[in-house]
Amino acid sequence: MGHREDAVTELEVVHETRYDYAAPVTLAHHLAHLQPIDDAGQRLLSFGLVVDPPVEPLRHSIDAFGNAQCHFSSVRPHERLTVRSTSRVRLAPRFAVLRPETSPRWDELAERLRYVARAPFVPAVEFALPSPFVPRLDALRDYAAASFAPGRPVAEAAIELMHRVHADFSYESRSTEIETPLAQAFAQRRGVCQDFAHLMAGALRMLGLPARYVSGYLLTRAPDDGAPMLGADASHAWVQVWCPGTDGVPDAGWLGLDPTNDVIPGTGHVRVAVGRDFGDVTPLRGVIRGGGGRHSLAVAVTTRRVGPVVASVRAAGVET
Repeated sequence: MGHREDAVTELEVVHETRYDYAAPVTLAHHLAHLQPIDDAGQRLLSFGLVVDPPVEPLRHSIDAFGNAQCHFSSVRPHERLTVRSTSRVRLAPRFAVLRPETSPRWDELAERLRYVARAPFVPAVEFALPSPFVPRLDALRDYAAASFAPGRPVAEAAIELMHRVHADFSYESRSTEIETPLAQAFAQRRGVCQDFAHLMAGALRMLGLPARYVSGYLLTRAPDDGAPMLGADASHAWVQVWCPGTDGVPDAGWLGLDPTNDVIPGTGHVRVAVGRDFGDVTPLRGVIRGGGGRHSLAVAVTTRRVGPVVASVRAAGVET
C-alpha cells in the first residue's frame, strides 16, 4: 500500500463561537477544548484565546486523556458571549510510510485486551469499552464483521471498514443532533462527522478493539487535487484505531482514519483532543444562570495554509 510523501507545513486555525442570549446571563462557567495537541507530528507554534466579555483568569490544565483544556468564569452580566481561539501548528506526515499488512492480527490483539486477573494493565483497553455516546450495538458488530475475517491485520481491516462507512453513509448537514442516538444514525444511514466517527468507533469496539474519538480541524479543500473536504469550516471529528507495532504508525500505536472523507489524516488534519467520544472533547461547554431560557449559537472556523502545500493521505484499496 503506497502513499505520497507529504511536505511539512504550517496551518493557522481561527475558531470563533458566539452565543446570543434572550436575557442577561449573570453567572457563567465554561470549559474549552480548543488548544491543539503538541507532539512529534504536530508542533504547536502558538495559541491564543480571547473571551468577550473579558474574563480573568483563564485557568489552563490537562484532562484525564492528556488534552489541554481551559476553564473560565464570568460574573459580569452579558447577553452575548464570544470565544475566539487562534492556533498555528507545524504538521509533519505521520502515516506516509504506513504498511497495514505489518499490523497485528485483529483477533489476537483483541484477545490480549481481555481481562485476566493479575495481568499487566494495557491503557488502550479503556477505548475498547462502551461510552455515553457510543453504546454497544449488535448491529455494529455485524456491520464490522464483513471487514474483519479471522487473522486479518487490524490496520488492513480498519481501513476497509473506513471505506465502507464512507460509501454506505451519507454526509448531510443538520441530519442529526449531538443527542441523536447512535442506533438512529446507523439506521438512517446519514449524519455528520461526529456520527461517522461514533459509528466507526462503535463498530471497532464491538470487536474488542480500542478506538479513540478525535476532535480537530481540517483544510476546506484537499491541496493535492482541490477536492472539497466534508466537515470543514467547523470542528471536525475522526477516529484512531490502536494497532501497536505497525510499520509507519507512531510508537503509541494509534492510526488515524477519517471515514467522513475516506482518508488517512495527513498534514491537512489538525488534532485538538482525543477521548472516548464527543462528550469528552466538546470544544466549548458550560453552565449559566440567566439567559432567558433561549439562545442562538454561531460557529465559524477558518483553516488556512501559511506554509508549503500539503495533502491528506488517501487510503488505497485493500484486497481481501
